[in-house]
Amino acid sequence: MTTATPTVPTGTQKITKREGPARRVRRRLNTRTATAVSIVIAIVWTIPTFGLFISSFRPEDQIKSTGWWTFFRDPQFTLQNYEDVLFGGSSGQLASYFINSLAITIPSVLFPLAFASLAAYALAWINFRGRDWIYIGIFALQIVPLQMALVPLLRFFSTGVSLGGVTVLPAWDLDGSQRFAQVWFAHTCFALPLAVFLLHNFISQLPKDLMEAARVDGATHPKIFRTIVLPLVTPALAAFGIFQFLWVWNDLLVALIFAGGNDEVAPLTVRLAELAGTRGNEWQRLTAGAFVSIVVPLIVFLSLQRYFVRGLLAGSVKG
Repeated sequence: MTTATPTVPTGTQKITKREGPARRVRRRLNTRTATAVSIVIAIVWTIPTFGLFISSFRPEDQIKSTGWWTFFRDPQFTLQNYEDVLFGGSSGQLASYFINSLAITIPSVLFPLAFASLAAYALAWINFRGRDWIYIGIFALQIVPLQMALVPLLRFFSTGVSLGGVTVLPAWDLDGSQRFAQVWFAHTCFALPLAVFLLHNFISQLPKDLMEAARVDGATHPKIFRTIVLPLVTPALAAFGIFQFLWVWNDLLVALIFAGGNDEVAPLTVRLAELAGTRGNEWQRLTAGAFVSIVVPLIVFLSLQRYFVRGLLAGSVKG
């Protein structure tokens, strides 16, 4: 009785190794076709912004009579549009609204990041009763339209909360600069479900051995969160921070409801909606005003681009 001996591959034979998903995706994205498609998309995406930039420096009669591409046949420059929207009397003065937008956007980004990162860590690495149900409830809140919560939230600000005739939470002061807090609260509430969901996915994928080693060394949950979790999820925090910054900076609905009636706290988007005039015949100001409004988002995105890309790719594939 003879037994079959296994064949050993010789030096001339190649041992094929299964290609991981990450390497396969990277190889497909580095092809010439992918590069050409990316260049075309970038050009098409940039053309409207370039046209807006050119139009913002054209005289009023040129803007209203010809397209921006005719600028190259008869180039005419003027800074009158920027003077009108930044410092030009009642029709402009975007400078003060620009500061209001910064005062609204920065806290509206930091508050959700702080609360969501703490909640995501607790839901991922702290065992307590009802944890899964809380996570499911937070996930389900993402399907609630923002418009459905505006009226209850505005009523909460104006009348407070009462139970059995007892005031549990008093009404908010709707006058003065305290209306900033209402906009911060509204944007934080609307951002928390998505923020907790995204950050939980990143934090829950951290190595379990790393957490157990930290606990063996005597590290508490606050120390683990501060020294281990936060440095590792920085790309995810930056990615969500960029999304939230762009959302709040470009928001008109929430700002118009909670701060639009007070010029002292109204953001840039509220004033941009009024730049065209009561009859819409002054729309040449919108070119300069719109370009002023996108300067800060461009700076934020370009400065945090490497964190944004890392945040999108981290945890997406393994291999």
